[in-house]
Order: sequence, then structure tokens, then C-alpha cells
Amino acid sequence: MPALLVRALFVATILTGSFLLFLVQPMVARMALPRLGGAPAVWNSAMLVYQALLLGGYAYAHALGRWRPRVQAAVHVGVLAAAALWLPIGLIAVDLPANAEPTLWVPWLLGLSIGPLFFAVSAQAPLIQRWFALAAPGRDPYVLYAASNLGSFAGLIAYPLLVEPAMALRGQSLMWSIGYGLLACLVLACAVRLPATGQKAEGIPTPTPAPGWRRRALWTALAAVPSGLVLATSTYITTDIVAMPLLWVLPLGLYLLSFIIAFAARRGVADMLTRIAPVTLLLFGGVIMGGYPQRPYFNVVVALMLLFMVSVALHTALYRARPAVDRLTGFYLWMAVGGALGGVFTGLLAPVLFDWTYEYPLLILAAGMLIPQQFMTASLRDLWRRHRRTMLVALAIVVGVLLDLRLVGSSAWFGEERQGLAFLVIAALGFLTIGARTGFVLLLAGALVLFGGYRALSLSMERDARMRSYFGVYTVRNGPGYRELDHGATVHGIQLRGSAERERTPTTYYAPYSGVGRAMRAAPSLYGPGARIGVVGLGTGTLACYARPGQHWRFYEIDPVIVRIARDTGQFTYLRRCQPDPVIRIGDARIRLAAEAPDSLDLLALDAFSSDAVPAHLLTREAFATYARVLSRRGLLLIHISNRFVDLEPLVAAAARDGGWAVRKLAYAPTDLDREAEATGSVWLALSRDADMLARLAAQGGDWRRVAAPRGLAAWTDDYSTVLPFIRNF
Repeated sequence: MPALLVRALFVATILTGSFLLFLVQPMVARMALPRLGGAPAVWNSAMLVYQALLLGGYAYAHALGRWRPRVQAAVHVGVLAAAALWLPIGLIAVDLPANAEPTLWVPWLLGLSIGPLFFAVSAQAPLIQRWFALAAPGRDPYVLYAASNLGSFAGLIAYPLLVEPAMALRGQSLMWSIGYGLLACLVLACAVRLPATGQKAEGIPTPTPAPGWRRRALWTALAAVPSGLVLATSTYITTDIVAMPLLWVLPLGLYLLSFIIAFAARRGVADMLTRIAPVTLLLFGGVIMGGYPQRPYFNVVVALMLLFMVSVALHTALYRARPAVDRLTGFYLWMAVGGALGGVFTGLLAPVLFDWTYEYPLLILAAGMLIPQQFMTASLRDLWRRHRRTMLVALAIVVGVLLDLRLVGSSAWFGEERQGLAFLVIAALGFLTIGARTGFVLLLAGALVLFGGYRALSLSMERDARMRSYFGVYTVRNGPGYRELDHGATVHGIQLRGSAERERTPTTYYAPYSGVGRAMRAAPSLYGPGARIGVVGLGTGTLACYARPGQHWRFYEIDPVIVRIARDTGQFTYLRRCQPDPVIRIGDARIRLAAEAPDSLDLLALDAFSSDAVPAHLLTREAFATYARVLSRRGLLLIHISNRFVDLEPLVAAAARDGGWAVRKLAYAPTDLDREAEATGSVWLALSRDADMLARLAAQGGDWRRVAAPRGLAAWTDDYSTVLPFIRNF
């Protein structure tokens, strides 16, 4: 076979394997969501399963390298054939108990469902590169890693944009199974090209020395920082800047693109970006901490550019530090270890250790310690070599002066509308320090504190002013006459301060003349004094102040931190003043509702759709069947659909049509009636399987308009859903 065709075969094989690997994770997540729910313990356990399987696959590929090429081929083809017994891909049919512990059940469920398939496919990237070095002696196998990440990038983009909108989960599973069969055929074709022995084919007379621990630690660190930074950037831009659907795709896509550039055969782009990366890191690493609150999309662009430049530079350093091809699989194993450490630090440890996204500046600082850099001029290089200590002392003094100005709050240097002269000073010092790593890191640390770190640290010092969970960062702010809870860029609740009457006043989306306010006030006349009311989404506990003596209320909240803020810290007193002993079910609402007795509620309010991540499993046909089961036949279902980015009305209307619900909508704009209640514009849908109940609700006031599903629109199901067609134009 001509050399060009051999290369094409190996490229196609590694690309296909990576494409399938990036498809399987979101696909299985969609399959698991209705059964496991969206609790953090579920997805943390799933992340650990994926990381363990990936490391296992890389370790397996590394271990195979000790055997003769033909033996490697026979073993791996056997592994692929054995894993094929788990096709078509999907979750095993087993009903989990309602009180199932995710840390025990999730690894068991995912391991038995997709473990062998994920393990077999995850070994493709290092193993196929190793085989290419055997089949094409003298050719650089590392460039195939660019093809691997191109396949990953294609899988990342294809799933939300093409696969999910085009087919149901059954079709996705069948498509993946066909792809797996194609991959097995390609692997078999590659195996045929392997020589009987390895040393001669590789052109290496003797094995190269094993890398020392210092070099392995470097590989691990260079892989860990970008891996952690991609998750930290996603968290930072979606919580502190703008909550937008599918925004997480951009950081991960740029991360994969950086591998393509860093491991490409042509080095021009990688080398150019690596040279300018220190400048980008210094100028924008600090500025993004402060940002421009009035220009959130500009902040997103800067954060993404910073991630991309750092990833390219550090992955290029990885490429430059690569070993000889006989050590290739070990190199990728340590890269996988680094990637796992970065993911575990950012995804699992940081939400527990920090009350804000401190992992973001810490990883920026770590990047400054590792990023390749060189002096701007030869004279600067000589100056630092001759007077290094003096230069560091002078730099520390200047940074200290800037920090002192920050402490006294000088508006000339740190005004709200401009970063001030400090930016110019940092830029000038950067010109002098790039290339002197200690000075560069010192200056970068100063910039991170000056332009945003100071505010973050000062807020962290206030008791209970900010808390964090796996769902994001919650900040409590005090304003004139009120207290506010923010979830990143989204207001989660406001309580008026002062008299007991003011503190019992429902505000924001829940004001008395909003859709839910009217429904709650109408509940006694609709269902009598003993109305049974459920609320999905506790927030600050605002809705509790609609409770009346004799009513039976219960709340469903997935985040224990929200429960602590609303009930335990004393910062918000809705529950204390209106329901001192509330019934709160902690966990995924759909799973908790499924465990409730039938006909146990008269009114259920769903308030879980106002952020960027729409929990799709709460809007499917099967979810509405759960609501119908737990509600009385004449019960009301209130759904809050106010959302800046997603038009939820047609989705709810389609599910209501299929379930036999009548629907009305109240789009409320604050008027003088709610002027004192800090009212916020809101859109609520009221649903009932008894249309007369909606008529009775409308008769008590409010512009409740009938809603119908668009013709031809299919309702979401557990087997099919996509948010893409419903994203608003903006």
C-alpha cells in the first residue's frame, strides 16, 4: 500500500475513534437524566467513571506496547470484539431505588452499561499512533494526535448541532453502533499493516532511556493546567458573565482546537501563538478578573481568547517535550493523568474548597509559571541576568504601591468605568518582565489581585456573603431597603427589609399580581382552606409567604446550599416568618415527585427554567405524566417560563397537548400595583386537565390568555429533545 494511503488509513481510524468517544458521553447523559436526575452527585460520579475508564484505556495501550506488534493487534481486536457484546449502546434495564446512593449506583450502572465500549475506544488515540510508527518507520506519529482531536472536535460540535436535533436516542444508539463497527474494520485494516517485530520497523537500534520523574511531572502539569482551565472558563463565563445555552461548547471546542494546532505537522501557527501567549496572559489575565459589567459579551470573547492562547502555548510545550516513539504510550498516559487531575481539581474539589471561582485565577497563575516565554530584547535579557535581584525588588515595590492604591480605593486608578492608569503600568512592566519567569509570575499575581481579585477576596471575608455548590456561586448583596440573592448573573430572589410586613411581601417574579401570585392567592377559593401546594425550586423561599393556615406545603430543591441560604443563615426570613417548619424534599424534582403518593397535590409550581441550563427531563411528555399523577384531577400546574435565551412556551404547550392539559399564559409587566414589591416582569403558564379550573382562575383577575401548541411541533420525550430550535434571536 502506498505511504499516503497508509497514513490516510491510520488518520481515519484515530479520527473515527475520537469522534465516537466524544459522542458517547452526551448521549449517555441524555439516556441517564430521566432515571438518575440532575443532582451533582450523579454527574460527579459519572465524571469519575469516565476519567477512570479513560485512564484505564491509556494504561492498557501503554501495557500493550511491551508485546510484539502482531500480538498487540490480536489482543486489541479481541477486546473490540468482546466489547461489541454491549451493543447497541444504552443503559442496562434496571430500576434504581428511590433512595439510591449516586456514588455507589452511578459507577455500577455506567460501568455495566458502557464500560467495556468506552474502555476499548478510549485506547485508540495512543495505540493507533504507536501502530503508525511501526507501520510507517521514519514518520512522526505525534501528528496523528491532531487528527484525534479533530475527531473529538467534530464529535463535540456534531452532537448538539446535528445528532441530537436530527434523531431520537434509539436512532443515536444505532448510529453509534454502526460507527463502532466501522471503527473495528479500520482497526483490523491497520493491524494488517503491522510488522512481525517492532524494533527494526521503528528504526531504533536500542530502546531510549525511560523518562525521569521530573519530566513526567512536567508532562502532567502541562496537561493539567489547560484541562482545568477549560472547565474553569466554562464555569466563570456562564455564572459570572452571561448565562447562555450551549456556551460551554465554545471553551471545550477551543481546547480541542489547541491540540490540533499544537500537534500539527506545520509548526508556524503554533510557534507564533506561543510567542505572543505571555503578552496575552499578562494583559488580559488580570483585566478579565475585573471585566466590563456593561459589556458581558466582550468579557466572554476575552476569556475565550485567553483560554485558547494558554492552551496552545502549553500544548505546544507538551509537543516539544515529547519523547521518542518507543515511549509514546507512556507520554500519553501521563498526559491523561494530568488531564484527569485538572478536571478533578476544577470539577470536584474547587466547588468544595472555594466560595467563588478562585480556581480560574489560580490556573491563570499556574499557566504563567509554565508558559514558554522569551525576553523582548537581548538587552533586557542581559539586564535581568546581571541585576536579577535588584529588578525583582523594584518590581515588588511597584506592585506593592499599586496594591496600596487599590486598598485605599483610588478612583483615578481603579474607577468603575475604566481600569485606569494601572493597566498602562502593568503593560509597561510586562514589556520588561516577559522572559524573567519569577518577575513575570509576580507581576501576573499582582494584576490578578488589582483588577478583580481584591473584590473577590473582600467579599469572601464577609460571613455567608457568598456560598458555592456544584450548581454555581451564590452571592448575597444588600441594597437600600432590600437584600438580594444572585446566582452568577441571575437574580434568584429579593426580600424587602424593615418591618415584618415588608419582609413577608413576595417580590420579583413572584409578586402578588404575577401569574404565580394570582394563582397562590386564588388557591383557597379554588381548593378550600386545606389546599395542598408543592413548589419546585426553593430560591429564597419567597412563595412560602402565600401560605395560609390549614394549607399543606412542600418544597422540592436540588441544591442543599439553597436550602441553607433560605432556611438556616438568617439572611432571608421568608421561611422563618411564613413557614417556620417547612417540608423540603432535597433532590431531583422529577425523581422526588415520582416517589410521592398519587393525587397528593392541588397546585404545583415549577420554577426551574430561568437560567441557561434548561433541565430537559422536567419538560418531557413523561415528566408531565408524573405531574398529572401527583396532582388531583382538577389540579393546577404553574410553570415559570421567563427565560432570556430559550422560548419555552411552545415546548410546554406541545407536552400539554399530548397530556390532555388546557393552557393559559399570563405575561406580567410590573405596574403601580406591585411598585412597592420590587416586582419583575415574568411569564407564567397555568395548566390543568380541567379547563373549568383555568376559567375560574382567570375570572379572579389577570390577563390569562389561551395558549396552543404550534401545528406539527412534537413534544419532547425522554427519547428525544433538543433546545436548539427554541433559542431566541438576540
